[in-house]
Amino acid sequence: MTAFHVMSGADDVYSRPVINKIGLADVFNAIRLGMADFREKPSHYVFLCLMYPIAGIFLAVATSSANLLPMIFPLIAGFALIGPLAAIGLYEISRRREAGMDSSWRHAMEVTRSPAFPSIVTGGLMLFAFFVVWLVAAQTLYLNVLSDVFPRSMSAFFSEIFGTTEGMQLIIWGNLIGFGFALIVLATTVVTFPILLDRDIGLVAAMETSLRATFANPVPVLCWGLIVAVSLAVATIPLFVGLALVMPILGHSTWHLYRKLVAPPIV
Repeated sequence: MTAFHVMSGADDVYSRPVINKIGLADVFNAIRLGMADFREKPSHYVFLCLMYPIAGIFLAVATSSANLLPMIFPLIAGFALIGPLAAIGLYEISRRREAGMDSSWRHAMEVTRSPAFPSIVTGGLMLFAFFVVWLVAAQTLYLNVLSDVFPRSMSAFFSEIFGTTEGMQLIIWGNLIGFGFALIVLATTVVTFPILLDRDIGLVAAMETSLRATFANPVPVLCWGLIVAVSLAVATIPLFVGLALVMPILGHSTWHLYRKLVAPPIV
């Protein structure tokens, strides 16, 4: 039976896994390994990741009214904030394939049987809370820069954003604030969910491990974050359908990056 472990794992001992030093070559190797996982049985991911383009289109339609137009871009950017949790099933597929186990798509749902599942859920709730804070910050910035007069059409909205001094200020400050949010999430979750799936060490210990991995490897981790951000941005352009390809590759690659950043436990 699963149990809720916050500070430590099932043995009540605070674990501090050993962090490896890696280079940029390791980041790109992790991506190659992720693509290999994707190519192995790509039929898995149509089922697992179809939700992402559907959700993206839904968000765009839901915010297409004049009053909600300014929230389209923050909502799209928010995919990067909740991505570490959204790919949890893909980590399981990569874990099983690495161990030589059956990696058919049905096993992606077996994460719910993990001893660390309550901690994974709690970490996910933290990400969603962070996502909400980001949306509030984005809306507050818009109101402060462009007041509470919302555009009456899509064309008016783009004209206001790209054709005025206030619009350019909104773009600059919005990107800076968004970068801050993304950096915090990257540093605290780059290995958090994979290590919880792999070892039940507790949520706090997992996040601390992620921070140590980031500080020990700032350039590779920042490079990984940039790759994720650019990939997701490009994937949203063709009506979000690119997410069905990008999300699984990034998810599998995250697992392999975790394997490179964190040393295996000493038996």
